[in-house]
Amino acid sequence: MSSDIQLNLFDDPISRQRDLIPTDAKIPIEPGAYNNIIELAHHCHQCHRCALGDNRTHAVVGRGNLQAPVMVIGEAPGQTEDETGLPFVGRSGQLLEKILASVNLSTEHDVYISNINKCRPPNNRVPTPDEMAACKPYLLEQIRLVDPKILLLTGATAVKGIIGDKRGITKIRGQWLEWEGRLCMPIFHPSYLMRNPSKEVGKPKWLMWQDIQAVRAKLDQINKNS
Repeated sequence: MSSDIQLNLFDDPISRQRDLIPTDAKIPIEPGAYNNIIELAHHCHQCHRCALGDNRTHAVVGRGNLQAPVMVIGEAPGQTEDETGLPFVGRSGQLLEKILASVNLSTEHDVYISNINKCRPPNNRVPTPDEMAACKPYLLEQIRLVDPKILLLTGATAVKGIIGDKRGITKIRGQWLEWEGRLCMPIFHPSYLMRNPSKEVGKPKWLMWQDIQAVRAKLDQINKNS
């Protein structure tokens, strides 16, 4: 018997278990399953825990600083994201970058961006509860690995997917919420701002400006006290 065969007989059982993780939503992904984002991304790219994986071009895992103090969580990839494999790079993403830059936040230094779901739903529809549940363990692992101080939940789907709050985004945006010991702020999704472009006082874009300034102030406070 060759040494290669002997090694195959005694493969690390944990490694074998990890290889099985993406194949079925019934197989749990336990906290601590991944040592880094690279391992997690590898599984996302071969994942079929829900049917969304059947038609994707790319799994869209995340981008930004892997040690960022702020993590932005969106809903799911759109067409541009599916084609590039990167979250928030279409028109909504460009607006998000401008919003972050307005208070000196960037994906290079301060922000990591991800989504509730890693694969694009057909026709950009909202992910179903089962699809969100199948993909949520990946996001929880991302949050653990990046370990951000602040989570920005963009839109009602992100809020529902993370903290389970089903209230409309207009009712809870701009409020500091606590989840698993982390500060969360629901904010409008950039696509919503694109549909509501007025900058008048009280309009969504004006409210977003108030919210992102509050995020900047909170981060400064955290940094000062740390």
